[in-house]
Amino acid sequence: MLLTQVLSILGFACYAASLTLIQTEWQLSNFESGFLASSFFIGYLLIVPIATTLTDKIDTRQVYLSGGLLASIGLFGMGYCSTGLHDAWIYLMLHGAGVSATYMPGLKIISDRVKMGEVTRHISFYTAFFGIGAASSYFVSGLFIQHFGWREAFLMTATGPALAGILAWMGTKRLPEEKSFFQIHFELKDAFPIARWKKVLEVKEAMGYMLGYSAHSLELFASRSWLVAFFTYCATSATPGNTFPMTATLIATLINLIGVPASILGNEMALRIGRHRWVYWVMIGSAISGVCLGASVHLHWSIILAVALVHSVFIMADSATLTAGLVISVPQDIKGAAMGLHSLLGFGGGLLGPAIFGAVLDISRAWGHAGWLPAYASIVVWGLLFVFYTQFSFWKSKRKNLSS
Repeated sequence: MLLTQVLSILGFACYAASLTLIQTEWQLSNFESGFLASSFFIGYLLIVPIATTLTDKIDTRQVYLSGGLLASIGLFGMGYCSTGLHDAWIYLMLHGAGVSATYMPGLKIISDRVKMGEVTRHISFYTAFFGIGAASSYFVSGLFIQHFGWREAFLMTATGPALAGILAWMGTKRLPEEKSFFQIHFELKDAFPIARWKKVLEVKEAMGYMLGYSAHSLELFASRSWLVAFFTYCATSATPGNTFPMTATLIATLINLIGVPASILGNEMALRIGRHRWVYWVMIGSAISGVCLGASVHLHWSIILAVALVHSVFIMADSATLTAGLVISVPQDIKGAAMGLHSLLGFGGGLLGPAIFGAVLDISRAWGHAGWLPAYASIVVWGLLFVFYTQFSFWKSKRKNLSS
C-alpha cells in the first residue's frame, strides 16, 4: 500500500508546480490562483463522506480503484481540456474527489489488516509516504514542465492514480466480511451518517485530534500550494550574488522528502512523551518557523532553504500522531465514520488554506518582500488557536498529565 500511496498522489503537486505559469498565462490574481488550489479540496470534501461510509459496507479495494480512476480523469482533463479559471476548477475538483476515495480508504485497508498494537506504526509510515508521494509529484511535474510544458505534466501524472487503484485491487486480498458493491443497499443519507458522526463527536479525545488535524491541514496544504511560487519569487528577486543553486520545484521536492522521517519519528516521540504534549510543541514550533520563513525572503538562499526545511519538519512532525490518535480513540464500529469525519474536517482546512494565503498575499503584495510575512502568519495562527482552545476544552482534563 505504500507504493500505491505514492502513485495515487503523483499529480498532487502538479498544479502547485505550475501555479506561476498558469497564473501568468491566464492572468489570474493570487486569490484566483489560491482558489484553483482549493478546488482540489472542494472535490475531496464532496466525495470523502461517501467513500469512507462505503468502506464500512463494501470491499474497500473497490472504493480505492474507483477513486484512482476518477483522479486520473481529473488530471487528464486539466492537461488536455482546460482553458481558464471557469473550467480548470472542475478538473481539479474531480482530481480531489478521486484522491479522497484513495487516501482514507487506503488507511482503512491497512488498519483492518494489521494487529491492533501495530496500527499506529503502520499509520505513521502510511502518512509519511504521503510526503514521498508529494515529493515525487513535485519532481516529476517540475521535470515535465521544464522540458515539455505544464499541460504535458498533468497528462503524465494522470497515469499514477489509475495505476495505484489497479495495484491496490490486485495486491491486497478481500476480507471475508467485505461485500461487493452490488451486494449492498446504499442511500444518499449513508453518505452523511449524522447519527454515527454524533457518536464520534461524543468522544472528546477524538474531537481534539480532528480539530488539530484541521489546523494542521490548513497550514500544510497552503504552504505546499504556494511553495514553488514562494521560491520562484525569492529566486527572481535575489541579488546577483545570491543565485539559487537549484530550481524551485527541486527545492520543493527536497522539502517534502524531509517531512517523511519527521512524520515517522514524530509518532515515535509522541509514544514516548505523550501525544498531547507532542502536538502542542510541534504546532508552536511550526508557527514560529512559518513566520520566520515569511520574513526571510530577502536573506541569503541558504538561510531561506534552512528555515523552509525546519518549517517542513514541524509541519509533518504531528501528522501521523493526529491520525493515529484518532484511530485508536474511537470504537471499532464507528472507525470508518470517524476516519471520514476526520478527513472531512482536515481537508476542510486544506480547502481554506490556499485561498486564505492567496487573498492575504493580494492585500499585502504592495509591501514587496514583506508581503509574504502576513501570508504565512495567516496560515500558522490556526495551530496556536488550537493549542490554546484544547487546553481549556477537549483535552482539559489531561492538561496536567499530557502523557496519554
